[in-house]
Amino acid sequence: MDLFLLCVFLPLVTVAWGQYSDYYYGPYNYGDNDEWVNVYRQGFNFQCPHGQVIVAVRSVFSKKEGSDRLWNYACMPASQSLGEPTECWWEEINRAGTEWYQTCSNNGLVAGFQSQYFPSVLDREWQFYCCRYSQRCPYSCWLTTEHPGHYGEDMDMMMYTYDYYIRGATTTFSAVDRDRQWKFIVCRMTDYDCPFQNV
Repeated sequence: MDLFLLCVFLPLVTVAWGQYSDYYYGPYNYGDNDEWVNVYRQGFNFQCPHGQVIVAVRSVFSKKEGSDRLWNYACMPASQSLGEPTECWWEEINRAGTEWYQTCSNNGLVAGFQSQYFPSVLDREWQFYCCRYSQRCPYSCWLTTEHPGHYGEDMDMMMYTYDYYIRGATTTFSAVDRDRQWKFIVCRMTDYDCPFQNV
């Protein structure tokens, strides 16, 4: 009986995998030789190429380097159903040493990060670089688990499912560990124009 079920379901699984394998993001290319976009205690500005969005975030923490982190990002083209970005902008600055929650305004998607280190609080301020795709709207939004899992750990957040996009984040800051945990706000986007805007 088990052999019969295997013979029936194996072809179905193979066909399904072939149909949906494009919906899995493969290994990420973090840029040239996987180098970091910053050095400890220095600011940085990272933007994806035009028409691409952030799909992975990697970071390592160092207590001896001012409780700071090295950062790297991976980008991939947005779905063709979204078309080309119609406008891009920098969001408001999220201040160092505080907790915050922010999504890209005007239904934008995160396509970059800008950050400045502040030695007085051993933390960074942040800005999202956001891009809007015509009048597309977010739906089916959710929060990822915390990245990193514990303060001071390495961080490796990856989007495994195609057609889900990072729209923002919420962060907590530990005054003891001088580190942040991130939960990324992830949404699908409509493939048609709609009149709604997030606030």
